[in-house]
Amino acid sequence: MKNGITHYHHGVIWEEENGVSQGYRVKDTLYISGQFSHDMQGEFVGAGDIERQTQQTLDNLDRVLAGFGAERSNLAYVEIYLTDVLAHFEPCVALFKRYVGDHRPAGSLIGVTGLASPEQLVEISAIAHLN
Repeated sequence: MKNGITHYHHGVIWEEENGVSQGYRVKDTLYISGQFSHDMQGEFVGAGDIERQTQQTLDNLDRVLAGFGAERSNLAYVEIYLTDVLAHFEPCVALFKRYVGDHRPAGSLIGVTGLASPEQLVEISAIAHLN
């Protein structure tokens, strides 16, 4: 591992086009790109369904963490973006709380007018540690 840096990719076709890694490691810190609701073939999942999208997004976050040998308890900071905070705050936060359990990373929830794809309701990025 050169300079302690590694990259993680889900292996979906559109990753190469975007010019970023899903995760990037510098020493013991992981920088995790915004995850959203897609399956491992790169197809969007859960159009119009915030709970399904949030769960798939969290599953994708788990894949990035696992790619570095990390777990949810390694999350230090989580940023959640919602396109409709009023309608989606409660179901999204309920799933997130279940996801992290007793672990309490720092975080922000931000309302936005749009995300990368028009059907996307949620995106989650994070910073994690390996020690």
